[in-house]
Amino acid sequence: MASAPPLTDSFGRIHNNLRISVTDRCNIRCFYCMPETDVKFVQRREILDFEEIERFVRIAVKLGVTKLRVTGGEPLVRRDLPVLIRRLAAIPEIQDLALTTNGVLLPELAGPLYEAGLRRINVHLDTLDRARFAQITRRDDLGRVLAGLETVKRLGYGPIKLNAVAVKNLVEPDLVPLAHYARENGFEVRFIEFMPLDAQSLWDRGKVLLAEDIIRVLSREIAPLVEIPDRDPRAPALEYRFADGVGRVGFIASVSRPFCLNCNRIRLTADGKLRYCLFAIEEDDVKGLLRGGASDDEIAALIRRNVAGKWEGHEINSSRFVAPPRPMYSIGG
Repeated sequence: MASAPPLTDSFGRIHNNLRISVTDRCNIRCFYCMPETDVKFVQRREILDFEEIERFVRIAVKLGVTKLRVTGGEPLVRRDLPVLIRRLAAIPEIQDLALTTNGVLLPELAGPLYEAGLRRINVHLDTLDRARFAQITRRDDLGRVLAGLETVKRLGYGPIKLNAVAVKNLVEPDLVPLAHYARENGFEVRFIEFMPLDAQSLWDRGKVLLAEDIIRVLSREIAPLVEIPDRDPRAPALEYRFADGVGRVGFIASVSRPFCLNCNRIRLTADGKLRYCLFAIEEDDVKGLLRGGASDDEIAALIRRNVAGKWEGHEINSSRFVAPPRPMYSIGG
């Protein structure tokens, strides 16, 4: 298949960013993502294998995809993940390869992943308080996550970002400690407004700790936050730096300041469905084509149709919003 025009939707947005979920399984149970028990996972035979993922990516790069992020579920529970990372890192057109993890398995896997070619990593961390960590994740693994962060820092990963979900009346005591921890270690903390993607229908707008409220707290308690000019307008995070020159903070304000009009992402779920939005109601079956003998051109045509049908935005703040039928862990972070 020859090189083709870029992936552009009906609103003129060019898509070069592919997020790949490699599993819907996870080794923790964050209350805003998964139930504590009786979680329904996809059967293993329905999960894309590494050859299928690599083939899809090689088709997508011919359409202009240059950025990849590997997600889950928890991607590090996928057996032999460094093998996939090595394959993806070897694709010449890929300019940026990153991974999002909860960090529990990083002490063992940070080294093999680095050797495979991974350099950029986001680690999910809502709190530095052991009791609150256990309350949120229903697991007592804070020590392992912190050890994993020490390992990736020592190995030379960069940038290293911390993802913290901002749930109102829960994480307020963690804002300043997390920001201090990030400043002291050269990490960037990113606060993500709580989104309606949980498996238990716990979300309502009143439980969202807004980015503007976090900015106010950090500016008062640490140092004024100054918005970084000339940032990539297609990046999902609003980026700030502390006025004293030490550290940066990002905000993914999907509820209060949606970035839909600049979105450049498409998503491949672990079970082989293509989605143009995290909140999409409909999705296209890539796995059926991959396993049904379809040509590269047929798969490329499906990708183009998916992007062409992309909506203007998710409408969280309108009465028209409908939550997706899949929870976050099933879609891919």
